[in-house]
Amino acid sequence: MKKRHQQKLVVLSLVLLFLFNIPLIFMFNHSGNIFGFPVLYFFIFLIWGVSIIISFVILKRFYE
Repeated sequence: MKKRHQQKLVVLSLVLLFLFNIPLIFMFNHSGNIFGFPVLYFFIFLIWGVSIIISFVILKRFYE
């Protein structure tokens, strides 16, 4: 794997560290539903799923 692809994964990790930071998560901790799920759970699982897809694309497309 080239260094620039490793850098993309490091940047993704830093973004996830920011998104899963407690003060940001508490912004979504209120009563409400999105598609029948609480907003906090929807936010956590949406970010988690998107990060898996982005990691897969980086590793699949750029793995050498």
